[in-house]
Amino acid sequence: MIVKEAFLYEKFDNKSVKCHVCSHHCLIKEQSRGICGVRVNLGGVLYALNYNKTISRAIDPIEKKPIYHFIPGTKTYSFATEGCNLKCAWCQNWQISQAMQNEKDVYGQIITPEEHVRDALKYGCKSISYTYSEPTIFLEYAYDTMVLAHRNNLKNIWVSNGYMSKQTLNLIIDLVDAFNIDLKGFNNEKITKYTGSLIEPVLENLKQIHKSHSHLEITTLIVPGVNDDIEQLKKIADFIRYELGEEVTWHISRFHPAYLMKNIEPTSLDIMQKAEKYAKEIGIRNIHLGNVF
Repeated sequence: MIVKEAFLYEKFDNKSVKCHVCSHHCLIKEQSRGICGVRVNLGGVLYALNYNKTISRAIDPIEKKPIYHFIPGTKTYSFATEGCNLKCAWCQNWQISQAMQNEKDVYGQIITPEEHVRDALKYGCKSISYTYSEPTIFLEYAYDTMVLAHRNNLKNIWVSNGYMSKQTLNLIIDLVDAFNIDLKGFNNEKITKYTGSLIEPVLENLKQIHKSHSHLEITTLIVPGVNDDIEQLKKIADFIRYELGEEVTWHISRFHPAYLMKNIEPTSLDIMQKAEKYAKEIGIRNIHLGNVF
């Protein structure tokens, strides 16, 4: 079993540890794992079980991330490990993101950061995207790859739920050239029920990202019964426009039945268009409707 000592945690005398990689800040007892399922406390030391273990990789158009306004028309080399720090009931990649719920062995092809960078260059990619699952939970693996990517003139793209800790964001901010962050809603009760997270850490991280050199685009998947009311969508648009800026791109994405929500109808096009109309009225410059065929 390949493991690497985790970043950003503190040790206690009773051999428990507290992980500070994401905003859950899990207190992990000896022989136990955090919420993500890929960080384990062994003898009072926290290890990342997913280091070097790639569960999925591909060459994608950058627009698939979705990133529309940063080196458009280029190819990006994408990869992920198993695990996630959220439990979204509608997850499109649940086979890999939720694979660790039973604390099984972490699977994946052994690929080093050096090999990822080599292959990205080999296939003519201009960037590497940390995506498919949540890159925060493979922070150590992503970080080492990002350092090498910059040395080789490759851009780094972080496709994330935005639930990383302040410590993690401070660690990666100078290495990430472009972010796409999910802003899942503006109703804490529903977001907690359906994802196991809170809104506030994501909002604060978005503010910090916007103040940095990094390019930022935001995606909201409109899920029926969760965030498909116009008042909640207006609050998201208001936050983007007035807390971030009119230049920040908003991707309004259509839900299709998946994972634990297979019996839910796809998002109404009408509500998507109403959200788009409102966002345009308040001055957001770039709005894109996604998953609309």
